Amino acid sequence: MPTDTLVRAPEAVIAPPRRRLPNPLPTVVLGFFLLFFALPVLWLALAATKTDDQLVHGHPLSFGSWQALRANWEALTAFQSDAIFLWLGNSALYSFVALIITLCVAIPAGYALAMTEFRGRHTLLVVTLVVMLMPNATLVVPLFLELNALGLIGSMWSVILPYSFYPFGVYLAYIFFSTAVPRELLDAARLDGCSEFGVFRRVALPLAAPVVALVGFFSFVTNWTNYFLPYVLLPTSDQFPVQVGLGELLNNVPQFNPTVGELAVQRPQLALATLLAITPVLVVFLFSQRFLVAGMLAGATKE
Repeated sequence: MPTDTLVRAPEAVIAPPRRRLPNPLPTVVLGFFLLFFALPVLWLALAATKTDDQLVHGHPLSFGSWQALRANWEALTAFQSDAIFLWLGNSALYSFVALIITLCVAIPAGYALAMTEFRGRHTLLVVTLVVMLMPNATLVVPLFLELNALGLIGSMWSVILPYSFYPFGVYLAYIFFSTAVPRELLDAARLDGCSEFGVFRRVALPLAAPVVALVGFFSFVTNWTNYFLPYVLLPTSDQFPVQVGLGELLNNVPQFNPTVGELAVQRPQLALATLLAITPVLVVFLFSQRFLVAGMLAGATKE
């Protein structure tokens, strides 16, 4: 056998890659959330287009009629002389004024906690976390006693000032400034002659736009959906926000309160009022979702 003869080994047969089956878990989770969240909202929207009899005996996801929707709208707006619009205006006033105060307090407070060292700083952070984790209902009684001592019960400030106290916003700002803002950049601004307030206003605050939007959105939603605090602190119907107004409407539904007289409210009208109450939050979310995503991811990576 000649020595220059090359014996070539048989080439290995490469098996084609197996086709991986799609993971059904994301589809199942999304389907669950769709049923749990989207289906009730769809039912609520369709309920406003029905008569009370259609709502009870008809298909839950069937459309009623435009005539029934118009009749429900006219009946709702006639309740206590357009009270629904008064309640929506009160909610807007309380929520936006408290939002402005919250941003003016929470963002600088978070910056100060993140960038400065002072005695009691750690204790203040712990207290902020404890208050943030406490249920809001536990603070109603001490807030009532404090506001009563100041003579503010029954005024709009009895709702706005507690709304403005937002420790979760302080904590979000603290996390952002301590993780996402380079200290070297702030030191460079100080070397250029900026005061501490100038460093915050000209350097830190523009960089914190995503977290400002995030704190603002969470504060607005919390203020808009708050029920128990204004229910306790506001004595008259013309001061109610829309969440307490919905409770007033519920008290005038014959199926829930048999003693209702001439001011009876039907269930489709209550559904329509609920849609009006949640629409502002939905609109704010749709217009601010880009900033919300940026704010949630702020501080996730540090260069």
